[in-house]
Amino acid sequence: MIAGSLFKISFDALIANKLRSSLTFLGIMIGVTSVMTIISALEGMMGAVAEDLSALGPSTFFVQRMGMITSEEQFLEMIKRKPLDLEMEEFIVNGCPDCDKVTPRSGTQAKVKRGNEALNQVSIRAARANMIDIVDVQVEQGRFYTSEEELYHQKVAFIGDKIREVLFAGVDPIGKDIKINNQKYTVIGISKKRGSPFGGENEDNFVYIPFATYMKQFGRPGRYLSYIIKAKSVEKLEDAMDQVRVILRSYRHVPYNEPDDFSLLTADMILDFLNQITRVFRLGLIGISSISLVVGGIVVMNIMMVSVTERTREIGIRKSLGAKQKHILVQFLFESLILTMTGGIMGIVLGYIIAKSLMGMIDMNISPSALAIISGVSISTGIGLIFGIYPAMKAARLDPIKALSYE
Repeated sequence: MIAGSLFKISFDALIANKLRSSLTFLGIMIGVTSVMTIISALEGMMGAVAEDLSALGPSTFFVQRMGMITSEEQFLEMIKRKPLDLEMEEFIVNGCPDCDKVTPRSGTQAKVKRGNEALNQVSIRAARANMIDIVDVQVEQGRFYTSEEELYHQKVAFIGDKIREVLFAGVDPIGKDIKINNQKYTVIGISKKRGSPFGGENEDNFVYIPFATYMKQFGRPGRYLSYIIKAKSVEKLEDAMDQVRVILRSYRHVPYNEPDDFSLLTADMILDFLNQITRVFRLGLIGISSISLVVGGIVVMNIMMVSVTERTREIGIRKSLGAKQKHILVQFLFESLILTMTGGIMGIVLGYIIAKSLMGMIDMNISPSALAIISGVSISTGIGLIFGIYPAMKAARLDPIKALSYE
């Protein structure tokens, strides 16, 4: 009953000063919007990375010449490593009992043409036919190439959506021919569209061809050769990685007291690495955007201080009629919270809309997250309490006699 009355009094007081309340509301809304936009956008980006890496599966890992580089010294050390070679494949297949499937992977860039249409610097990728069983290759239409096509060096191609869009506008690509550096290939499948998640290189600008066919046209892979390996189960992943490490150290004659001259990476390791190197950047962006919230909080405090001064006689009358200190305190806190929480809710909605629009420009989708919503509500509530408590306490401590005599 009392809480309802206090809420009504607080709401009526804010309505009586529409311009002042609107400006305060606007300041809080802008601050929460900026924070929400950044949180939502960053979560969307990291979510896109996690989704891409999830295609590898929880039991898959990479073998690479270069690993995750965090310093110039580390780069200079890794660049000295010998490239991986194709002979490793047989050693891994025969020497790793916990490895289920193994494929080498390499690539280059080439011109892809059909008729008068052409695309330069297309990513030509090569892997064994079993890659579709190792990595979750998203097939939109047609199929991936088979082990028989790999064995007989068939010139078949699995293309990205950009190749379809540019070279086959309005035409079904399946069964049609393209030329890769003037070598004719038949399109047998199309990948699902992935777009440009970070506004950079288009991830649909690729062509996959059988590894044996790739070597016939482009030669043996050099420094860009890597391996993708799938363990027999998630539980066997660590054992499989240990077995591959032992095999490669022996094959590459790495002394027992020297570190690996290759890198083993899982999807989780890559995601953790990206989180680490972007953490400071993310915190910095959120910190900068939070400055507007601090300014908004100061505005709230100033507005509430002015309100207390203007309503000194009203406070005196209410106290003389029996209102207690806690009632006056709660009334002014309610006023502060109504302003900040309403502005916060509007900021959450507006921030999400802006973030979704920004992510749409770079072909990324986001959805409302519990973290972003809770952060927005918590921030706006915290501002109302922190910056509203001093004016509310000042109002609650007013002497009713002095308040009644205030002009």
